[in-house]
Amino acid sequence: MIPAMFKAEWRPKHQLSLYGKKMDITEQFTGEQRMIMSMVRQFSRDVVAADAAVRDRNREFPAAILRQMGALGLMGMMIPFEYNGSGADTVAYVLALSEIAYSCASTAVVMSVQNSIICESLYRFGTEGQKERFLKPLAAGDIIGAFGLTEPQAGSDPLGQSATAVREGDHFVINGTKRFITSGKNSGVVIVTAKTDPSKRHQGISAFIVPKKTPGLAVGREEEKLGLRASDTTDLIFEDCRVPADQMLGREGEGFGIAMKALDGGRIGIAAQSIGVAQAALDAAVRYSSSRFQFGQPLSKFQGLRWMIAEMATEIEAARQLTLSAAGMKDRGENFTTTASMAKLYASEMANRITAKALQIHGGYGYTREYPVERFYRDARVFTIYEGSSEIQKIVISNNIYNDRRVTRYI
Repeated sequence: MIPAMFKAEWRPKHQLSLYGKKMDITEQFTGEQRMIMSMVRQFSRDVVAADAAVRDRNREFPAAILRQMGALGLMGMMIPFEYNGSGADTVAYVLALSEIAYSCASTAVVMSVQNSIICESLYRFGTEGQKERFLKPLAAGDIIGAFGLTEPQAGSDPLGQSATAVREGDHFVINGTKRFITSGKNSGVVIVTAKTDPSKRHQGISAFIVPKKTPGLAVGREEEKLGLRASDTTDLIFEDCRVPADQMLGREGEGFGIAMKALDGGRIGIAAQSIGVAQAALDAAVRYSSSRFQFGQPLSKFQGLRWMIAEMATEIEAARQLTLSAAGMKDRGENFTTTASMAKLYASEMANRITAKALQIHGGYGYTREYPVERFYRDARVFTIYEGSSEIQKIVISNNIYNDRRVTRYI
């Protein structure tokens, strides 16, 4: 069934295309998925792209655009209708997120955290009361969510976090600092992890839902970043922050598992963002090389450059298919952890290669703000770092291979 918010009749001005040319959408996608992709593509090119460079330059959070995305059903895509979601599948989400990232990676990262980590965690582990109070406004895009896992001394090692949550009657008192929190400043609610029983290691970590106005929760410094400048990244400081016990997400001791499951879906989101930015960089390189003349002919006539374009297009398509494979596995209820890590690893590294080559094709112009490839290049750099660095993805992938009794699958 096509979600109600996607039923409007769209006459897209932007063809469903690769490299600026019309293409036929294969049977790989359903009619619903194609409609969502078409709608989001038009919205992305007409609305999101319009002032993306200005927002990047001014570090301006895209609040108005996110509200429009909420109205279009893009902030809770995989959440059922009864909780103000769109009821779409993960494949449709990947297609939509890639289209938003094509125009503005800063906007896309907010959409990704909101969908993959915040809304899905609340839907999977929240009580009915928590879903009514928190999930519904989040899925509708009325408020933005943030996820507090990383700490100053605990990034790739979440077991090393030092934040604590001590039970006092019918409340938990949280103390600690969370770092590199996407939407830390502009969010309305935070899912945060903290140790409730340090002696139990990963089974002693719990998750809590904390509205931003809760006394004892403060926004710390805002990072001055290389890329994704229109998306705020901050510290969140908890000082004797009293949270009612009924705002624990899941059961006590389940916080680590909740975070790991959230990151599995989040890695599909990072891969989708990587594809969108890489596709934008490739399309920009194709346009530039077709109009830039050197030695009496367009750059696009030189074989060396044409081979670069062919390699770039092939890498993007490989990343796209791997990401769609992970999304399909998730939709079918299969274990997708390994494939999601593979998609995140390959797509994020691919985006860095493609944006670098696109900048190179632009020559000196690519190094200036006159052309968008310098922004693509800066935005892509973090994809290999956040929500599990490339090195962490290799650990996840290799561990799953060696622990899989069906190891012959990989031989």
